[in-house]
Amino acid sequence: MNPQPLAQTNPFPETIDARLRQQLTFLIEADRLKTVLRQSPLAAADRRENDAEHSWHLALMVIILAEHADEEIDVGHTIELVVVHDLVEIHAGDTPLYDTAMAADQQERETAAAELLFGLLPADQAARVRALWDEFEAEKTPEARFAKAVDRFEPLLLNWMARGGSWRTPGVTADDSRARKAVIGRASASLWQAGKELIDESERRGWSRPGRAARD
Repeated sequence: MNPQPLAQTNPFPETIDARLRQQLTFLIEADRLKTVLRQSPLAAADRRENDAEHSWHLALMVIILAEHADEEIDVGHTIELVVVHDLVEIHAGDTPLYDTAMAADQQERETAAAELLFGLLPADQAARVRALWDEFEAEKTPEARFAKAVDRFEPLLLNWMARGGSWRTPGVTADDSRARKAVIGRASASLWQAGKELIDESERRGWSRPGRAARD
């Protein structure tokens, strides 16, 4: 982690309102999200997506796919959740879905990052943004469950378009994909059905290593 906010490299004039300076400091720090690379490939270019692109795509997916939520959701609140949920990776880094070694201390790293990052905001907003992050992680509300579902569904779509993508990670099988993506079904039966069909077809086409479906 780098505890020095980016804004300190070129501080804002003190003539700007103190609360606004804090908010701007946080927003500049959020620019770091554009530098955090994920494992998922882009569909439109030969490179990996970054966290900021991922978060934007999730927000759009919530707007377009909300009708597929099994429970009624507040679309605006769900967008807040998906926009906030990966901010901690500015300091904690991305933890690839299939990387069990990095997952071992993921919660500890991300909690420390949340305290550091959200602490840049005025206290009332720090508490609100932290509550959004905690809600996403806990998956206790319909909005959080759907936010998690689209978070898992988006890279599945990108892997399909890449004819494998991160499904080709050494040691990963189609069964692993089914197990890690099953969380989609907690919020949307229709999205999970579509996801399973994409995984199954990818397995048949040889874009991922064989799993249970190939043996049944």
